[in-house]
Amino acid sequence: MSVQWNSGIWRIAVEVPAGAASAFADIVGRHADTVACVEAEPSGETFLVEGMLRRIPDTAAIVADVAVMAFACGIPEPRLEVESLPPTDWLAWSLSGFPPIVAGRYFVHGSHFDGTPPMGRIPLRIDAAMAFGTGEHGSTRGCLIALDRLARAHRFRRVLDMGCGSGILGIAARKTTGARVLGVDLDPISVAQARQNATRNRVSDRVRFAFGDGYFTRAVWKRRPYDLVFANILARPLVRMAPRMRPHLAPGARVVLSGLLVRQDRMVLAAHRMQGLRLVRRHTVGEWRTLVLAR
Repeated sequence: MSVQWNSGIWRIAVEVPAGAASAFADIVGRHADTVACVEAEPSGETFLVEGMLRRIPDTAAIVADVAVMAFACGIPEPRLEVESLPPTDWLAWSLSGFPPIVAGRYFVHGSHFDGTPPMGRIPLRIDAAMAFGTGEHGSTRGCLIALDRLARAHRFRRVLDMGCGSGILGIAARKTTGARVLGVDLDPISVAQARQNATRNRVSDRVRFAFGDGYFTRAVWKRRPYDLVFANILARPLVRMAPRMRPHLAPGARVVLSGLLVRQDRMVLAAHRMQGLRLVRRHTVGEWRTLVLAR
């Protein structure tokens, strides 16, 4: 199926030194619906921080925020791009650069893949379109690797995927553990795409995706407590949301946190230790860190 977004798609982009990437990702995240942070050059010295949104951005506010952050980071004010994108077949564009990926025992591929998944792998058919999560990003791969290891050692009955994006983690959890899964996202387009992916993977009977505001979402409260929670977001939102997570955890629950850079590890870990969680394991993929915690 081809998905077209006509007008109203805007792009925010800024290229900054690696050490400032996380700070600028937070800035862009204040104004955008989705944020990506990737190396702008092979050396890894600079990163491209890019956000997408479906409304006219407040350009003056973005310019001011970028200028203030540049001053705070002690770097020259970077070049900022804020532009309206032309009508594009986003799904076709995504598929063109999305080869199959292996993460743990998972074989992630798009609908364009017409081969046979390798023996012993769990296939995940994921078309991300405008939703985040094809398995290619280091944070998503870290979560899949963590899930693979957790599922070999524990049984899970209720899983929460907070900030579900394409639905890849919830779908993988259902296929691996057989648990009931709830995924939540602030982005209605992501929720729609996640539901389509659940149908493509034949797990829609036990996987539900809902639009809502994080842990305040009614469906999240109704289905608690959870014995496995994924939160693949960004470092500072993870810190802010830590106190809201705790009431939703079952005794002995496992929590998988990602979307943070390696150097943000201590900040995120400290916030969750204050909620009675302990570190079980770290997974590192490139510059990205995934934390596995236990209540």
